[in-house]
Amino acid sequence: MMRATVPQWFAQRLLICADDFAYNASCSQAIAMLALKRKIHATSAMVLSPRWASDAALLTGVRGEISVGLHLDWTSEYALQAGHGLGLGAAMVRSWLPTFATGFGIPQARRLIDQQLDAFEAHWGAPPDHIDGHQHVQQFAVIRDALVQAVVARYPLQRPWLRISAPLSMQKSLKNFAIHAQGARHLIAIAQQNAVPVRPVLCGVYGFEGGAQAYRQRLAQWLREAPQGTVLMCHPALEAQAGDAIGAARVWEYEVLSGATRGMP
Repeated sequence: MMRATVPQWFAQRLLICADDFAYNASCSQAIAMLALKRKIHATSAMVLSPRWASDAALLTGVRGEISVGLHLDWTSEYALQAGHGLGLGAAMVRSWLPTFATGFGIPQARRLIDQQLDAFEAHWGAPPDHIDGHQHVQQFAVIRDALVQAVVARYPLQRPWLRISAPLSMQKSLKNFAIHAQGARHLIAIAQQNAVPVRPVLCGVYGFEGGAQAYRQRLAQWLREAPQGTVLMCHPALEAQAGDAIGAARVWEYEVLSGATRGMP
């Protein structure tokens, strides 16, 4: 059944969610600082990272005040190290197949999702408030079915909400189309069939270019035009790390978000 009590932040028209908590120390520290300053409403943790075990403590001061969730992972370096990872392109192609990969169906996906949920709960001490996906894998075929099964089975009384990667229509681009086409409508449908709450609209999608001023302008537009039920994803960090393809963008996102007014009514 649906959650009996709905936290105040869930009713917000727009939730600002910082992705990639525990990806590295710089990301975790930036997100924790934004959370403590009440600049964000949510964060999503990469629990396959070895940092999750220690970095979870950085969020204890905002427990219950922001939504702390699982950033389901199939495509990062940590997923590759865990043995089930795929490059994003391969994951997108294989998600159109009857099985996600040869011999890889819903039971196998369910096992891997349960492992990540177990890792989340082991170090947070509670179920996730929400679940989304690194590079939007939560709505890929096979994964989305296994995910809804896991949520229904594990959380009968108070279910995490799911983020739907359905970019705003105003953000028309090939990237937005590709994200939406990977299964937004399908995930909404099966979530609704199983009484799993969702946030149905996503903003914050861009090409990680342009610098801080361009991001500030984008943020103002997203905050102004986002409809009810939107999640604004962001990827802040204090410093760019070697090997991080979006490291520079993480820094300017943190700079802009640090000075922004949190959320919207």
